[in-house]
Amino acid sequence: MTAAALFSFWAFSMMFVLTPGADWAYAMSAGIRGRYIFSAVLGLLLGYVVLTAIVAAGIGILISGNHLLMLLLATGGALYLIWLGIGMLRNPPGPVAEDHTSPNESWYKVALQGSLVSGLNPKAFMFFLAFLPPFTTATASWSMPIQLFALGMIHTMSCSVVYLLVGIGARLVLSARPAAARFVGRLSGVIMLGLGIFLIYRQITSG
Repeated sequence: MTAAALFSFWAFSMMFVLTPGADWAYAMSAGIRGRYIFSAVLGLLLGYVVLTAIVAAGIGILISGNHLLMLLLATGGALYLIWLGIGMLRNPPGPVAEDHTSPNESWYKVALQGSLVSGLNPKAFMFFLAFLPPFTTATASWSMPIQLFALGMIHTMSCSVVYLLVGIGARLVLSARPAAARFVGRLSGVIMLGLGIFLIYRQITSG
C-alpha cells in the first residue's frame, strides 16, 4: 500500500465521517449532558473496530451474501435507532446541572449504547464492505486482512477526532443554554428516529 493510496482512502472516508447521521446525534446527546463524552465516542469507535475485524476476516462477505442475516442486521439496527430516538424525544438530554433523566447512567452503559449505534448500522457495514477492498493492493507486502484492518483503523481514527469535536462542541455551545440544549437533544432524537424509519422502509421496499 502506497502513501498516496492511504491518503486517498482517508480523504474519501472523511466525506462520510463529516456527514451528520446517527453517530453525530449520539455524540451530540452525550455532549449536551456534559458527561461521558469520551465514553460515547469510545463506544462508537468500538463498533467500527468490530465491523473492521469482521470485514478483514472475510466474514463480511458471508454475511452480505446471506439475505436473512442482512435482514436481521438492518432490522435490528433500525429498531435500536428508533428506540433511542423515541427515548430522546420523551426525555431530551439537558446540561448536566439539570439532567436527572438517567440517574443510573454509567460510562460503560454509554459506551455500550454507542457501540450498538455504530456496530448495528447496516450503512456503516456496507461502507466497510464496499469501500475498503478497492483501496488494497494485491501485490503489497502486507496481507489482505492486514490492509483491510489498517484502512478500517484510518477511518476509525478519523471518526474519533470528528466525533470528539462534535461532542465537545455541543457541550461548549449548549451547556449554558438549557432550552437550546433540549431542542438539539430532540433534534438528535428526530435524526435517529428518522434514520431508523428510513432503514425499515428500505427493507420493506427492497424486499
